[in-house]
Amino acid sequence: MKENSSPSPDQTDARLFEALASLNQISCTINQISAPDASQHHQSLALIVQSAARVVPGTSAVIYAYNNSTGQLEKESRASVGREGQPPATDDAPNDAPRPGGIGMRAIQHRHKILSYEETGLDIHPYHAAQGVKAVVCYPLIVAGQVVGVLYVYLHEEREFTPLEQLMLDNFVNQAAMAIYHKRHLDSIRRDLAHKENELKRLRRAGMLISSRLGLDETLESILQLAMEVTNARYGIFRLMDREGKFLVTRAVKGADLERPLIEKLPLDGNSIMAYVARNRESLLIPDLHVEPWSKIYYPLDSSLEMRSELAVPLVNASGRLEGVLNVESPSPGAFSKDDNHILQTLATYAITAIQEARLLDALQEIARLLISQPEKKVFDHLTMVANDLLNSSSSAIWSLTSENELTITASNGHFQHMEKIPLNESLVGQSILRKKNLTLGNIRSYFPFYSNGLLEAQQWSRILIMPLLTGGDGQALGAFGIFNSTEDGGYFSESEWDEKILTCLAHYAVLAMQNESRQQALRASREQHLIAETFAAVGDISANLLHNMNNKVGTIPVRIQTIQDKYGHLLESDTYLAKNLTEIERSAMDAMKIVQENLSNLRPIHTEKVLVSTCVADAIQSTQLPSEIKVNITELEHLPKVIAGTKSLTLVFKNLLENAADAMGGRGTITIQGVSGTGWVEVSVCDNGPGIFPELHEDIFELNFSERAHAHPGKLGFGLWWVKTLMTRVGGSVMVDSDGKHGTTFRLRLPCVEEKS
Repeated sequence: MKENSSPSPDQTDARLFEALASLNQISCTINQISAPDASQHHQSLALIVQSAARVVPGTSAVIYAYNNSTGQLEKESRASVGREGQPPATDDAPNDAPRPGGIGMRAIQHRHKILSYEETGLDIHPYHAAQGVKAVVCYPLIVAGQVVGVLYVYLHEEREFTPLEQLMLDNFVNQAAMAIYHKRHLDSIRRDLAHKENELKRLRRAGMLISSRLGLDETLESILQLAMEVTNARYGIFRLMDREGKFLVTRAVKGADLERPLIEKLPLDGNSIMAYVARNRESLLIPDLHVEPWSKIYYPLDSSLEMRSELAVPLVNASGRLEGVLNVESPSPGAFSKDDNHILQTLATYAITAIQEARLLDALQEIARLLISQPEKKVFDHLTMVANDLLNSSSSAIWSLTSENELTITASNGHFQHMEKIPLNESLVGQSILRKKNLTLGNIRSYFPFYSNGLLEAQQWSRILIMPLLTGGDGQALGAFGIFNSTEDGGYFSESEWDEKILTCLAHYAVLAMQNESRQQALRASREQHLIAETFAAVGDISANLLHNMNNKVGTIPVRIQTIQDKYGHLLESDTYLAKNLTEIERSAMDAMKIVQENLSNLRPIHTEKVLVSTCVADAIQSTQLPSEIKVNITELEHLPKVIAGTKSLTLVFKNLLENAADAMGGRGTITIQGVSGTGWVEVSVCDNGPGIFPELHEDIFELNFSERAHAHPGKLGFGLWWVKTLMTRVGGSVMVDSDGKHGTTFRLRLPCVEEKS
């Protein structure tokens, strides 16, 4: 090959200037490349080969992109220019396809330029040799250590490439490498954006599924289908925790070619990947299930299919509660990426939302059913249970506000220790009620107004959320609803607004239950009072007729005896036995008439009036022949306002209660009668220290046919407590019993008081 002839200085300057101008034009073209427009990329490569052939006289040039995945040059990426600056015919292009062992592959393997006349055992491609090519230089196009293509420059003269020509070609090599890399990078961004857009569409679809309020199983199946489509998984499965938190139960499963899916529940402490993820509460990406330790704990969904990679994410809600596990698998090793993991976690979040909403809707439906069919106590018990379940709290409680500004526990759930009553002004619950605002505390020990520090230490509470129970109209406080987190129990409810919204909803149902119970009690009392009024009106007519007939019959006895005494006085003087018996018959007849009149008067309509409770109590004590070993204590009766009642009826009520207490104590003990007044009412309690009445008998003792007292005391009918309830109802009052069956009995009488005029 001829030695290189040295160009003149003017020729050198011209070529350098031309090379610099070409480089500037190439840079501008590369900068204008956009991902959707492939023509700009080809234009930049064509400009590079044209510039290379122009600055090195007597040459042609070709560029190919290189695919690192396949290890081959991409024929369709070919850009070329002929010797005279014109591209060859397109029909000729396939004839110079790179050879597997050619100069181009050698340049890629060695990662530096290859000159044909410096390599032994290397021949020029037959196609180019036929075109008169004498020498070839091939440059690998490298960016960031990665080969992206090759640049061939074919010399058609009998000489070598000069150092200046090689230097100028080095610059074109860098430009070509950047053009290909830039195009590929933009293509990758475009694909990623399209992929992300597709993922967002799928995620929006998952959100729409939840908002459409489908059934939980249908929603989970739809989310699972999306998860498989996004990750290209072969199959997937949702397993949710059971109520006891011991097993993962299948709720949705999908997949191709599933013949015998094993969908039985998995123990949480068992030897499976899903149980492992549930226990650790962290997602798990396994590229190869044949690798230990996964090969030892892998649990196949279908034994007929071999899976190689798995991706599983736990379903953990904001409260820290484990809801279940979402799992997808593939028969290909390394099928899932970190992006798939992020997407699956997002879908798991949608699933958690669906689970929470489904659980809430089911709970509200059950509460609504209980409201119209069950008493207040059962509704409250269910509400506290639901609160713990939905909010993942360790304890919950509902308090009612009494007229004495005290809070009494109405229902509780969990390991909740409590006292029967707590003061309104010295308790956390009371603070919430007084402020009529929710009370949320994360560090209870730092909060000063806490009633009973001993209770706080016993409970080990770490967080509290208390909500006042307020009526909708005037905002009157009826009580409070609270949930508690105990560090010992491990329960935790989050600080999100979701918790407050749920408890607010449950609190509204608690208010409805209280108002419903109050209305039901008022309705029952009204019906009972109306029924008793009708009954006694009818009985009053009967009693008047009975009294008239008895007057006609029994009333003639004293008249006839007086006639006998007047007519046969001389005989009676001589027969003292006969005289004495006639006198006794006359007295008994008069007493019988009096007794009948007094008792039948109780059946007639009661004439209500303004009555002093203290006067009726004093008359009852005086008329009741109590044993000498029974002591009666009276407190706070003199200061009570007058009540609306019948004097005789109210006296009879206290008389019956005194007799009942005396009998219960066996003729020995203490009876305490105490009064308290409120707005529009007066309450009088009659307490004894007898054996008490079992709670299961509290309703029965007021029944007319209740016979236990009659059996315990032969000769007595046992009407006393029935009379008490009946008479209290007739005057618009009420009576209730309070006893644990061990430590005495208290009867509480509530009567309407006289309104004071200003």
